[in-house]
Amino acid sequence: MSSVTDEPLTFRSLEEGDLALMHRWLNNEHVAEWYYVRDVPHPSLEWVRERYLPRIRGDDPTRAFVIVLGGREVGYIQAYFIDDNPDYAGVVQVAPGSVGVDVFIGEEDAVHRGLGSRIVQEFVDLIVFDEMDAEACVMGPEPDNRIAIRAYEKAGFRHLKTVRIPGGDTEYEYLMILERPPETEGGGQ
Repeated sequence: MSSVTDEPLTFRSLEEGDLALMHRWLNNEHVAEWYYVRDVPHPSLEWVRERYLPRIRGDDPTRAFVIVLGGREVGYIQAYFIDDNPDYAGVVQVAPGSVGVDVFIGEEDAVHRGLGSRIVQEFVDLIVFDEMDAEACVMGPEPDNRIAIRAYEKAGFRHLKTVRIPGGDTEYEYLMILERPPETEGGGQ
């Protein structure tokens, strides 16, 4: 029997037909514990539509994806240029052109299986560094979310600082960063 970490992993753009799935995932207790919006711990389907449709339609610059493992949708991941959110950028104060990433595994049978670091690492390499051409990627789990922090460390992220986010989805973020690896020069030296 193969491990979930051996199955093919892809990312496809979030579509309107995924919003009921997003609603279910966001209301799963293991997701709601950490991936929530302050004052909206269990969002309605209408709230999910209002939040994610602009991303699907391109009215919001956040790039939204469904995580597909072995042909099965298992979670959500998004990427955005920090500079597109001036209030947030002013608080986190990272280098211009940095990309933020948020992620959750929505399917309960896919959590705690060693998948988180693989998802983040492959997404950052493919989308953040390759497609978005960012110099750095930042993630901001809550300081008490030790499982997420450990997964991000395994993906190469390091702690940058802990910041208070006035009016944000969470009060504090344990800001972690991964810089783009230097390009190998001279044909693989």
